[in-house]
Amino acid sequence: MDEQIWELEQISNECRKTILKMIHHAQNGHVGGSLSEIDILVALYFKIMKIDPENPGWIERDRLILSKGHSSPGYYTALAKRGYFDEALLDSFDQIDSRLQAHPDMNKCPGVDYSTGSLGQGLSVGIGIAEAGIIKNLSFTTFELMGDGETQEGQIWEALMYAGVKQVKNLVAVFDCNKVQLSTLLSDSIDLSPFSDKLKAFRWRVVETEGNHMEDISSALIRAKEESSSGPVAGIANTVKGCGVSFMENKYQWHGKAPNDEQLELALQELGR
Repeated sequence: MDEQIWELEQISNECRKTILKMIHHAQNGHVGGSLSEIDILVALYFKIMKIDPENPGWIERDRLILSKGHSSPGYYTALAKRGYFDEALLDSFDQIDSRLQAHPDMNKCPGVDYSTGSLGQGLSVGIGIAEAGIIKNLSFTTFELMGDGETQEGQIWEALMYAGVKQVKNLVAVFDCNKVQLSTLLSDSIDLSPFSDKLKAFRWRVVETEGNHMEDISSALIRAKEESSSGPVAGIANTVKGCGVSFMENKYQWHGKAPNDEQLELALQELGR
């Protein structure tokens, strides 16, 4: 295995432990989606994206919009591990007046490129940012991270249609496809399969990968970023809800539930405390 990939895997594992401890401490937070997305975020922030944690407002930086803003514990953990702010701040998650609110606030938290929370809106914002970069002749890529349950929102498909028709460049929309949403499996709700074919019909290039396999997701994101210079690219990342903790995996009951003391201890043991 490539040494850098091994290091990224170790970072992801540490992030999973931190996510669990943060949500346990707050006794609130979305654990399932944070655990499914974390490998994507680690690959982006530690390998793919052009960023400078010392200068989070750098005009040429790559952008990331966490459209599924409820999965902020994973987002904050990746930002802290990458050096945007002190990891001690994670203990203040979801507290009154904290810089780390339940949904990301770009005016409070360093590294957050846009305030999100209302599902379905992030891709539209990402398109606007990508187009602004082209107009201003800036060489950055805009990454969008969405949940697959979020694709049931109509605004997502309006945005997909617009970006496909206009062939918006330097735009990568990554879908965290863990196949589980708030209170059900996607297959029991609105099943959008074959998802890849729908995206291609909207004139998006599509890269599909295993989202919790670091080597695969890293390679896929590198390819997506390169291909986005010609038009929008959709990354379908097939993930596992609650990935890494056996009793949380693929269970909608862990969409937004905090572990108790015993469950935290069991989870940390599984991750190699």
